Amino acid sequence: MLRLDHLAVSATSLAQGVDWVEQTLGVALAPGGVHALMSTHNRLLGLGDVYLEVITIDPAAPAPPHRRWFDLDNFEGTPRLTNWIVACDDLDAGLAVLPAGVGNPTDLARGDLRWRMAIPSDGRLPYGNAHPALIQWQGAVHPAQRLPDVGVRLELLEIATPDAEALNANLSGLFTDPHVRITEATEMAMRATFSTPHGRRVLE
Repeated sequence: MLRLDHLAVSATSLAQGVDWVEQTLGVALAPGGVHALMSTHNRLLGLGDVYLEVITIDPAAPAPPHRRWFDLDNFEGTPRLTNWIVACDDLDAGLAVLPAGVGNPTDLARGDLRWRMAIPSDGRLPYGNAHPALIQWQGAVHPAQRLPDVGVRLELLEIATPDAEALNANLSGLFTDPHVRITEATEMAMRATFSTPHGRRVLE
């Protein structure tokens, strides 16, 4: 069974992405870290059992010999919600029942965090990046447990895509979450609605 793990906001710089999220939601993001294998870095926001990350290319890191995750090599424009990530207990078993192109199992670490993640060879997930990324945390430590509670919770994540029927069919029986809705649209877009100390706010 798959479960929602976190959301990813992409930006051309970490400062720009953090500023957009903080201004929109009215709360401060917590420190994150660097991902040496991907030459990216992030900042985090706790949402209870799940979390949000602002992730961008790290300009201080050398370019990797492979494509970065979340299609960051092709990202341009203003910060926006680009990806959703679901967790599983067995990455290999999850990949066996999901469409080709979800990614190759990759071992990763940041500090004392350890995880395996499926990373597409071209950096782009199926269905125009609408398909969730797949992660398996190793050990008992999860980022959400360490993040300060600033009173923000996810109310609804909407994934609009021309491939809604196929995506819903692929996830049928594997993923059920009342906070996630996959709908038909002419082009792919994501929208997340949050309750915050300042009322309802939206990232998209």
